[in-house]
Amino acid sequence: MIVDVNGKPAYAYTGGKAFDATLPTAVFIHGAEHDHSVWALQTRYFAHHGFGVLAVDLPGHHRSAGPALTSIGAMADWLAALLDAVGVARAFVVGHSMGSLIALDFAARHPSRATHLALVATAVPMAVSDALLDAAREREPEAIDMVNQWSHSTLAAKPSCPAPGFWLHGMNQRLMERVSATGEPRLFHTDFSACNAYTDGLARAAQVNCPTRLIVGRRDVMTPPRAAKALADALRGANVPVDTITLDAGHALMSEQPDATLDALYAFATARAANRSQASH
Repeated sequence: MIVDVNGKPAYAYTGGKAFDATLPTAVFIHGAEHDHSVWALQTRYFAHHGFGVLAVDLPGHHRSAGPALTSIGAMADWLAALLDAVGVARAFVVGHSMGSLIALDFAARHPSRATHLALVATAVPMAVSDALLDAAREREPEAIDMVNQWSHSTLAAKPSCPAPGFWLHGMNQRLMERVSATGEPRLFHTDFSACNAYTDGLARAAQVNCPTRLIVGRRDVMTPPRAAKALADALRGANVPVDTITLDAGHALMSEQPDATLDALYAFATARAANRSQASH
């Protein structure tokens, strides 16, 4: 659906069902040079099993109007404005890679609005090499190729998403090329620069007050599991419930391990919902 956010059209995929703000809301945030479609399997399941779903296209990405936002904090505040626009006070917030930083910052900046938080393929800090930043700025096709190779730990994951036989590398490359073609110039560099410049992650983690789950890929070379340890420690220091799920995958967990990623997200979402229900009695 298209939503007016700060006077500009923004797109959110609703999982194949009309969005219902009276249901528990699950928000899904994509990473750099991606869009809502990376969450295809997970969002459809949530939408057909008791949740209102908003899988956003960030500003300047595919169907949401630009310009692209240049800082993680600005994207977090944009997400709060989007929830205001659809009449949602609180939500389960999920983010992948760059999206995980946005989700973290949102939960810290707007502590009353995140019921719980899932950070997929995350790292704090999320430093980007000079070589990749330079390629993203001057030779975007080369940067797309580099990231596409680094994102996958196997040529043909099974069962694969959306079905066995689909070429994960080819799907992801075409997605990034489409986002590049429909967005503004140097979008990849804008996204990577926002990640690289985000130095507030550990301080923000100390401000989070909702249960949090980290989902990491054992073979992730972009945000390896060790890169999430400081974040997990900072969240525990804030006295919030924290756990980490490790899957046998690279950076592209949603496509390499679609069912396991879904199970980790849905079990977390429904367990927290059950706990809140029991607490209200």
